Amino acid sequence: MPEPAVQAVERPCLGDCGGAILPDMTQPEIRTLLASDRNAALAVINAAARWYREFLPVGEFHDPEMSPAQWDAEARRMTWFGAFIAGALVGVMGLEYVRDVALLRHAYVLAEHQRYGIGTLLREHLEAQVRGVHRIIVGTYGENHKARSMLEAAGYRLCPDPEAILRAYYAIPEDRLKSSVTYEKSL
Repeated sequence: MPEPAVQAVERPCLGDCGGAILPDMTQPEIRTLLASDRNAALAVINAAARWYREFLPVGEFHDPEMSPAQWDAEARRMTWFGAFIAGALVGVMGLEYVRDVALLRHAYVLAEHQRYGIGTLLREHLEAQVRGVHRIIVGTYGENHKARSMLEAAGYRLCPDPEAILRAYYAIPEDRLKSSVTYEKSL
């Protein structure tokens, strides 16, 4: 008699995932990224960022989104975290402290792994790491509805003057500054 097919049992993801579910056997491992993870992280960032071409003006879309030199510069300022499924990196996010705030930066999840709560798990993990400040700030493109809806569902509120926040806490190009918004959450 043949064995019955094994079906994955699905459960709600941890935290507020907007109804997304993670299959039982694919619960991500979240850990600090090492220098040896750089190439895999760049592959995730550059693949996931390609959807920006749907809303960014031609002059603002960059492919690749991040170079090895840019990664190295960011790694000197912040701590990178990654979500791994079966040993493969599928999402990244960074945590940076600037004066009196913590910044969540560079949140990317591969398209085929989106809508399963991986971005939420990364965000929650980084939020749990925050120490010594009372506010978290996240910047994103104004037209990035995926990130904006995730942030709003997680209790972040839109800042009334994103340009002032971006100039105070971020080092980003002018073109990106003009097309970005910021969200914040008090701890």
